[in-house]
Amino acid sequence: MTVQPEELHPAAGFPPGTREDWRRLALGVLRRSGAEAGSPEEALAFTTYDGVTLQPLYDAADLPGDSGVPGFAPYTRGTRPAGGAVSGWDVRQRHAHPDPAVAREAVLTDLENGVTSVWLVLGDGGLDPAALPRVLDGVYLDLAPVVLDAGARTGEAAEIFLRLAAERGIAPAGGNLGADPLGLRARTGAPADMAVAVELARRAREVPSLRAITVDATPYHDAGGSDAEELGCSIATGVAYLRALTGAGLPVEEAFGQIEFRYAATADQFLTIAKFRAARTLWSRVAEACGVPAHGGQAQHAVTSSAMMTGRDPWVNMLRTTLACFGAGIGGAGAVTVQPFDVRLGLPDAFARRIARNTQSLLVEEANVARVVDPAGGSWYAERLTADLAGRAWEWFQEIERAGGAEAALDRLIPERLAATWARRSAGIARRRDPITGVSEFPDLAERRPSRQPAPEPPGGGLPRVHYAQGFEELRDAADRAEARPEVFLATIGPVAAHTARASFAANLFQAGGIATVLSGTGTDPAEIAGAFRRSGATVACLCSSDALYAEHAAAVAAELRRAGARRIWLAGKGDHEGVDAVLHAGCDVLEVLRTTFDDLGVTP
Repeated sequence: MTVQPEELHPAAGFPPGTREDWRRLALGVLRRSGAEAGSPEEALAFTTYDGVTLQPLYDAADLPGDSGVPGFAPYTRGTRPAGGAVSGWDVRQRHAHPDPAVAREAVLTDLENGVTSVWLVLGDGGLDPAALPRVLDGVYLDLAPVVLDAGARTGEAAEIFLRLAAERGIAPAGGNLGADPLGLRARTGAPADMAVAVELARRAREVPSLRAITVDATPYHDAGGSDAEELGCSIATGVAYLRALTGAGLPVEEAFGQIEFRYAATADQFLTIAKFRAARTLWSRVAEACGVPAHGGQAQHAVTSSAMMTGRDPWVNMLRTTLACFGAGIGGAGAVTVQPFDVRLGLPDAFARRIARNTQSLLVEEANVARVVDPAGGSWYAERLTADLAGRAWEWFQEIERAGGAEAALDRLIPERLAATWARRSAGIARRRDPITGVSEFPDLAERRPSRQPAPEPPGGGLPRVHYAQGFEELRDAADRAEARPEVFLATIGPVAAHTARASFAANLFQAGGIATVLSGTGTDPAEIAGAFRRSGATVACLCSSDALYAEHAAAVAAELRRAGARRIWLAGKGDHEGVDAVLHAGCDVLEVLRTTFDDLGVTP
């Protein structure tokens, strides 16, 4: 029988590695790849939209300090000592179908198959609040928490819900009445009425575990904002609600207990993990400043990002939401909503809702993601990123406070800041620095999208709602509307080995705008290539080959293509070549290239 050692050291027998060893090896690889860099850290670092620099390597020296223990201030590592190890997180499904019968069936099906709480969208863009008793018929309100989201009709919806619970003679098992006047202002531009929130908080005090107020930070994310901007806006909003509640006579401890926060979770799993950990750190700091540090455990609801969802190749949304759910769970969110993959196409069907809830069930029950308390705790990278993100968010929160608070900042400061971030993000998307699989990368022009019943339009008038893929999807829509699929001719010069890489690059680029591509073949004769161009019927061409063959043939091929009627000639690669109008390369503005090509082809975007 083999005797196991008391301690197992996997690295035993290997010489210890140092940062300098890594730097030397990394620099050697970079030099062989042709990269010019003074240091590997400079070459491999990445800066987020919040200005946080992500380093290629972290060690113990990067730890920001003691992040505490789960269940205690500053709550960075979670609001419960056991985390989700006992019961997992709250699987919360969103329902907005305007038909009460359909909504009731969907709610009951979800609750019978793994969902543990229900999020109901009421009023504009959802159910009529008067239909609440019908929708919740058969739902055990003392077992399944209900979260209301009724916008301008919050008071009406809350009254109906509380009356329903009283008629049944039961106390709701938690949930939230959904008062969020500043969130409503952000979404619709309607004036913020704190009176409803205060009154509902007074009434919710009578029901243990029921909260009255939701700080919904997703409007700031959906407007194109960064993670720190979303966090800072949420903390400023939470502070505004604390002032309103305590000003109306609620003890500060009870005021903290009435507020739940809702954040977007994205496919960037590490930033999502850091966001939820940072949010708890920030709210704990507010509680400490208010003199009640023991009440600073932030109640968190994660919902997978609407901005990241695509209408094209919607099946990829399953991957995006899985990553987002994983990040939110690892980050310690108390409740998680996974949006159905078809949400951009209309009202989700039963299959899409099943996939959404099963995504969570698999992560909790089979992958055991919730069984480890704060899995990111102690990670040099995660701890540093959490602290850096929290620092940026706190600076933004202070800027909002100097402007007069969240309500005053919604007049100008917040919209302008979010618009500036969206402009920078849009540039990154256009240049495919932020690739969108199935849209800006690897598009499928032959895709057959599922058909869904149109969803009610959500109320507007406030901050814009953007989708990261919208620029590319608008062009895809325009290409689909054209009488014939627009085409670009790829003049592939030389053998397959010479042109295939750049031809694939160019085809992927043009297809991202719905433009099909036609290849000339494997020859180098300019006349033959021009003949193939004429036969294709195209009016725009792109040269694709190696640098060596470009030097020998590009000018002659371009001249023949021009004589054959080419309105514009692109070249896949870099360098100046006679007769070529512009070049396509990694990092170019793809949306600008596509719009230019649409103009050349006579397609109206």
